[in-house]
Amino acid sequence: MTDTDILRTAALAAKSWPYEEARKLLKRYPNGAPDKPVLSSGEAAAEGGYILFETGYGPSGLPHIGTFNEVLRTTMVRNAFHALSDIPTRLVAFSDDMDGLRKVPENVPNHAMLTEYLGKPLTQVPDPFGKFESFAHHNNAMLREFLDRFGFDYEFVSATERYQAGAFDEALRQVLRRYQAIMDIMLPTLRKERQATYSPVLPISPKSGIVLQVPVEVIDAETGMIRFEDEGEMVEMSALSGATKLQWKVDWAMRWYALGVDYEMAGKDLIDSVTQSSKICRALGGRPPEGFNYEMFLDEKGEKISKSKGNGLSLEQWLTYGPQESLAFYAYREPKKAKQLHMGVIPRAVDDYWQFRVNYPNQAIEQQLGNPVHHVHDGKLPEGKLPVTFGLLLNLVGVMGEASRDQVWSYLQNYVEGANAETYPELDALIGHALAYHRDFVAPTLRRRAPDANEAAALQRLDTELAALPEGASAEDIQNIVYAIGNDEAFGFAELRDWFKALYQTLLGADQGPRMGSFIALYGVENSRKLIAQAMSA
Repeated sequence: MTDTDILRTAALAAKSWPYEEARKLLKRYPNGAPDKPVLSSGEAAAEGGYILFETGYGPSGLPHIGTFNEVLRTTMVRNAFHALSDIPTRLVAFSDDMDGLRKVPENVPNHAMLTEYLGKPLTQVPDPFGKFESFAHHNNAMLREFLDRFGFDYEFVSATERYQAGAFDEALRQVLRRYQAIMDIMLPTLRKERQATYSPVLPISPKSGIVLQVPVEVIDAETGMIRFEDEGEMVEMSALSGATKLQWKVDWAMRWYALGVDYEMAGKDLIDSVTQSSKICRALGGRPPEGFNYEMFLDEKGEKISKSKGNGLSLEQWLTYGPQESLAFYAYREPKKAKQLHMGVIPRAVDDYWQFRVNYPNQAIEQQLGNPVHHVHDGKLPEGKLPVTFGLLLNLVGVMGEASRDQVWSYLQNYVEGANAETYPELDALIGHALAYHRDFVAPTLRRRAPDANEAAALQRLDTELAALPEGASAEDIQNIVYAIGNDEAFGFAELRDWFKALYQTLLGADQGPRMGSFIALYGVENSRKLIAQAMSA
């Protein structure tokens, strides 16, 4: 068997969620994918079928890390499908930038100016940052910058461009033909007062430019003619070529139908929307895509991350304090479980990523396909090793205080033979992350406490033992000394972890920390003895 055959056989039985999702697509098209419509203006008709993945984005606020991670997770499913099948695939990042501005986001400037444009399509709202043609163009550019930074293979599609170019016109006619069927699906889900004004089609007022929420009468589905009231006047006009847009659940279904979308995941908060949009897609004569509902990221307070609030952790923040692989690793794990997303999760994500990466080469193919780093790197892991953990780096930087990258390397060179930025480029990058994380997040909260009497006695013993060590003592030798002191009943520690906690709090100013043997070997015995002396004099 070839390597491809071995991978495919293992992928057919793999239990990791990307492969489970990808197998849904194998069942969807057992005889190959059908032809699709063109995705963008000027594109030639595709020869042969392909599987179409879609991710959606509402550019009403700045893109946040949850938006980014939906593309990341969808890409993981797409890569898993490639291991299962030779059918081509494409990924669309679709921006609903014709949506009306419902409220002014809290985390952007020029609130007063934006308030004047409430209700207008986002591509008609000026950019509050003054850089782009519109607010939507600004946020679309930010989204694409995020995706490009990770090297995603995707095609960006703008709702405004598709509507205005007439690319959705035939699908809009089908919406008008199936208007009553769509109303029958949607009306039972709405409150009575909303039922009175609901319409699947939202005209854009020729007078005010606002996306109207008014009842609409279909005059002629084939020509696209509709009738509605605008500022007390009855208006008859075509719904085609950008004169209207659709209510978003109907719009979502129309996109699936018009583009032939085969796979799209969505947040748990959209379960009902997926249900209604799937019914509408079937009413239009289409087939809803495969997909699953992921749990939401929460901020430090346990609240859902919101584009308009700007809460939670931004992509730029994560990439300041941790490498992009650690973010992808964090996003991969347990997508159906709600997870907090804040500064405090970054160090653990970095070290967990490296632990799985170290294990990967020695695993059988079945275990590799369940290893998160396989999906982070699509099975093409970079070379390189990490001789110290990120947690250990943070503790080193913590005791060094105002340290430079060169100063950190000087300690590492005493601990790791031949250590330098050229031989360990990923470690060099982590040093930069550690310095930034300590500066912005750790240093302001660092508080070393004075030891209790029994802790002081134990620290004194540790100092004596360290002083008697021969030069070049190993981290394991030092760790054995630390263990022996913690287990000595003379010092009164109920459990070994109480001794470790005392070391972390008195020497490092933290509640958690590294293996002390490794830390002392890295920081140096004499420097560590100075730390003990400082703690004893506190």
